[in-house]
Amino acid sequence: MNAIELRSLLGKPYELLLEVERRARAAQAGQIRDAQSGAEWVGVAFRLGAETFLVAREETREVMSVPIFLTRVPGARPWIRGLANLRGQLLPVIDLRAFLGGGAAPIGRNARILVVNSRDVPAGLLVDEVLGFRRFMDSEFTSQPPTTMLNCDRYLAGAFRRSGEVAPVFGLSALLESNEFLMGAAH
Repeated sequence: MNAIELRSLLGKPYELLLEVERRARAAQAGQIRDAQSGAEWVGVAFRLGAETFLVAREETREVMSVPIFLTRVPGARPWIRGLANLRGQLLPVIDLRAFLGGGAAPIGRNARILVVNSRDVPAGLLVDEVLGFRRFMDSEFTSQPPTTMLNCDRYLAGAFRRSGEVAPVFGLSALLESNEFLMGAAH
């Protein structure tokens, strides 16, 4: 279809969206084919305080706004903000910044919850902001993560480097397997 044909779809919003999606996928496929080396890695970028992290797209199920009501869990550590009702399922909401020793995250208009893609450990991670998807070529990966201000070295699974910027990859599976995370009850 050319631009004239797109104009003919203005009165048909569903068909117009389908065509725009088709064109976007075709353009993306062309970019991937043109890439110089290796496969593409896709992750979700998020911010904790002043630091930006990445998490693999496969490790997240969805991003949601912070619900108005979080039910506090008696006897839980302070970094467990409470339980949220996500389409009829109870979801523990963990303040990731507080868990990592960076203080409680303020719940502002940019705050979001990253819902972890795990059948065994349901969890929503409260983060300061989600910055969207980021795409990297495998050749941009380094197994050496940068030093971070937060106490999260044991959860970092490397980093991606591009144009002088370094983005550490936060491994959610390592987080979910850690005893400290699994033992959320206060002593």
